[in-house]
Amino acid sequence: MRDREGRREVFDPTRRRWVALTPEEWVRQQTILMLHRHYGYPLELMLVEGAITLNGMTRRCDIVVYSAAGQPQMIVECKRPDVSLTQKVCDQACRYNTVLQVPLLLLTNGRQQVVLQVDFQRHSLRQLTDIPAVKKS
Repeated sequence: MRDREGRREVFDPTRRRWVALTPEEWVRQQTILMLHRHYGYPLELMLVEGAITLNGMTRRCDIVVYSAAGQPQMIVECKRPDVSLTQKVCDQACRYNTVLQVPLLLLTNGRQQVVLQVDFQRHSLRQLTDIPAVKKS
């Protein structure tokens, strides 16, 4: 972290640049580090604030995690620590998933996390107890 011109910044290793340290950015950066260090997801396979087009409008996913083959695997929706993980937050991630079609959704506010596995055949979600680690080949 650093202070620059009166504002706090943090270095984002995925975007390779300094960004303003807002409460949501703090959650995003902690989540990136957790996914990388604890679960084995490579930094280079994470896209932060990636743009998607949903109903003709541009939206940004907080984090999209890709497979080594370049297929999107997980959408991560980050909220500030004082924002509850409600149905509204889940609905937002699900709307983004109508575009990306990923098998995993992660909702987090830095204090809580909800991991959901998408069953496309049954059009349903199943809550997992933890984030699946990257499979070693």
